[in-house]
Amino acid sequence: MKKTVSFLALPTFFWLSCFLFAFAQDDGRAIVGLWLPSNGKARINIYETKTGKFAGKIVWLKEPIDPNTGKPKVDKNNPDKEKQNQPLMGLVLLKGFVYKGNNTWEDGTIYDPESGSTYNCIIKMPDKNTLDVRGYIGVSLFGRTDTWTRLQLKK
Repeated sequence: MKKTVSFLALPTFFWLSCFLFAFAQDDGRAIVGLWLPSNGKARINIYETKTGKFAGKIVWLKEPIDPNTGKPKVDKNNPDKEKQNQPLMGLVLLKGFVYKGNNTWEDGTIYDPESGSTYNCIIKMPDKNTLDVRGYIGVSLFGRTDTWTRLQLKK
């Protein structure tokens, strides 16, 4: 009888371990997709770079044309004068994010084209369709969090 129990216990333990391991793993790529910031002015595509870090760029603007010039909006507030004529469409706002586990991405920066400022940033994902994007200077205690919503692509 003891041989039968131990014979059944080993495969059961193996499958149970595999099952628990699969659910315990975090998915760093969960952040990849199309996101809408709370102001609704843009849509940001977050993607994994060739280096394995995560970045995000503007792929849609609510108002893509500058009413003063009649031309596509540019990064006019950029402190680097050579970049002030680059289009906002396609501009990379999020750079250098590394997945740290527990649905958190750190070590990145976020650029605000409305102010021309770049901030340190932490991104947390409380659920699969929500991002808490916190930009800060120095310590994350001194910053602002914006909630982004995942957009589903229509098929």
